[in-house]
Amino acid sequence: MLFRSDKVFALLGPVGTPTSSATQPIATESGVPFIAPFTGAEFLRNPFKPNVVNVRASYFQETEEMVERLTKDRGIKNIAILYQDDGYGRAGLAGVQKALEKRGMKLVAEGSYERNTVAVKAALLNIRKGNPEAVIMVGTYKPCAEFIKLARQVKLDAVFMNISFVGSNALAKELGDAGKGVVVTQVVPFPEDTSVPLVASYQAALKAVDANAQPGFVSLEGYMAGRLMIEALKKVPGEPTRKALLDTVFSSSFDLGGITLAYGKDDNQGMDQVFLTVIQGGGKIKPVKALEQAGG
Repeated sequence: MLFRSDKVFALLGPVGTPTSSATQPIATESGVPFIAPFTGAEFLRNPFKPNVVNVRASYFQETEEMVERLTKDRGIKNIAILYQDDGYGRAGLAGVQKALEKRGMKLVAEGSYERNTVAVKAALLNIRKGNPEAVIMVGTYKPCAEFIKLARQVKLDAVFMNISFVGSNALAKELGDAGKGVVVTQVVPFPEDTSVPLVASYQAALKAVDANAQPGFVSLEGYMAGRLMIEALKKVPGEPTRKALLDTVFSSSFDLGGITLAYGKDDNQGMDQVFLTVIQGGGKIKPVKALEQAGG
């Protein structure tokens, strides 16, 4: 056990919902800070866990934004979902169902695929039966790209919306020209918008490590996690302890440069913002304010 044998001070940036589900209870039992998990799963937020420090908005907030934009910007009523059949995918499914129920709506169809596969054909057949106007996708980039390519081949005319964990840059590259009009929600600012001081400092740090590295949403989220840890440790009075670090986080806010992470009593999530992006032809990605700007 790393916590005992190696005396790990904190876990920073653990990746994924199933992995966090397995490791967070151990960290909580050991009093180890579980900082900036790369997942929006609700169980890390509610009920409140005093050793968990989230940076990003939750999957419930992302899926709420998706349904809000689909219904308000496009007037869409028939929504289906593709999800990865594991804790991550089911967390997204629960978020979509909650957002729809809030509006007196239900999914017109759903399909799932097995983790670590691209076996999405059966899911596509199930979803096509519902004749959806939009398909919300909670998965990883390869199976989601495979689904979109196949859907376009069978003339499924729908808006395709992906949750942030998909990996926007990888998805855009995998789709190529087939990605035009595909929407991805984001939980960090646009990584090429250097008018945001945080992004400018992130790009400078990225280039200092690798002059050829390209800015991306995933590495920006990792940079934010590192900045939070540094700023929190600076604020800890005296010798850092696990308890002192957590006490400092939950009594503070952190200005990272145009983006503020704010925490408080029973509030372990720093950001609530959800941003919209759309994939362009040739794999480019651009930020948009509403789905009218997304095309596709």
